[in-house]
Amino acid sequence: MAVAGPQTTGKRLGLFNQLFRFVVIGGGCAVIDAGTYSLLLALGLPNWACKAVSFVLGTSTSYVINRKFTFRGASTGNTTAKALGFGLVYGVTFFVNVGTNQLLYLMLPHFALAYGEQVRYAICWTVAQALATLINFVMLKWVVFRE
Repeated sequence: MAVAGPQTTGKRLGLFNQLFRFVVIGGGCAVIDAGTYSLLLALGLPNWACKAVSFVLGTSTSYVINRKFTFRGASTGNTTAKALGFGLVYGVTFFVNVGTNQLLYLMLPHFALAYGEQVRYAICWTVAQALATLINFVMLKWVVFRE
């Protein structure tokens, strides 16, 4: 009787578990992004440079962790193609996120008058982040890390 060795690939996660892990990892990466951004601003670097560096650090961390823990059943194959696909997805969603935020900001001036500017910023950021997260998850699951 033969004894089975350890599996080379982990058990594939269901959709809910992948989405849950993706959101938790994304939250951690958002902390990395925001922390890096704040630190670089405090050091006096230009705003655009701070955002560029923080975005790259946050998304690079997200790629590595999500590839390993969220989409682990699909982590084999052409990793260069997957990395390029990941870059494309995050490039597009960066512009979706920023564009949605700015569009909502322009469409909701009455929120600043009624509830304060901070509420207006919070609504814009939350909706833009939620839309970008949804796009990222769908594109990563069914395009970049498809099983």
